[in-house]
Amino acid sequence: MESTLGAGIVIAEALQNQLAWLENVWLWITFLGDPKILFLFYFPAAYYASRRVGIAVLWISLITEWLNLIFKWFLFGDRPFWWVHESGYYSQAPAQVHQFPSSCETGPGAVLGWLMTPRVPMERELSFYGLTALALMLGTSLIYWTLFTLGLDLSWSISLAFKWCERPEWIHVDSRPFASLSRDSGAALGLGIALHSPCYAQVRRAQLGNGQKIACLVLAMGLLGPLDWLGHPPQISLFYIFNFLKYTLWPCLVLALVPWAVHMFSAQEAPPIHSS
Repeated sequence: MESTLGAGIVIAEALQNQLAWLENVWLWITFLGDPKILFLFYFPAAYYASRRVGIAVLWISLITEWLNLIFKWFLFGDRPFWWVHESGYYSQAPAQVHQFPSSCETGPGAVLGWLMTPRVPMERELSFYGLTALALMLGTSLIYWTLFTLGLDLSWSISLAFKWCERPEWIHVDSRPFASLSRDSGAALGLGIALHSPCYAQVRRAQLGNGQKIACLVLAMGLLGPLDWLGHPPQISLFYIFNFLKYTLWPCLVLALVPWAVHMFSAQEAPPIHSS
């Protein structure tokens, strides 16, 4: 792992010092790779292209993110921005790298890459989605408290983030490990609510045209963007509750409310057909 992190530091140092003019490009690529963007952009874009693919993207996103969270706890991955200080390898010749707001995450570093093509459920009973969300929360809590009882300090990464992040304001609560849990469990419950909502029942058989699909995507982005940037409560517990509710609403907007609104508006705008 040290050799991998060391190679990453060398690459980052070369990119920052020799290709500084590409900084905004790499920041944009980092932004597109953020797990939240799976929910914010990739999921609605895939859904309006193909309902089956969109729902599969959502399932794969929440399952892989949850698995990534659990394996991070077991494998203790480091983040480069604190590893360069804690490892001692750069005590004599400090690495010439600088930090960004997106690099100051409090969770352990990613240690596994997952490529999954599971057989995802399309439409099940609402209780299935509620039980899935509950299983994610209870399963994670059980693992957390079991490891805590065994003496493992699962907050070690948060301490290192506050210790080595260049600017404290760059550390956001949405980078904490349990933030992804509230996001995933909320999305699972929201998917069930959306698939069983009256709005979805009205549009599930409708064949939306390309113009309507584009309108759905634009409207969804216009709603999801502000919802994502809605204020974060300073208390951790309130933030987790707010995050859960926000991502419960997310699939409801994408699957049900936005297509229903576009479909109803298009039906009203369509010229009446007169019999000859």
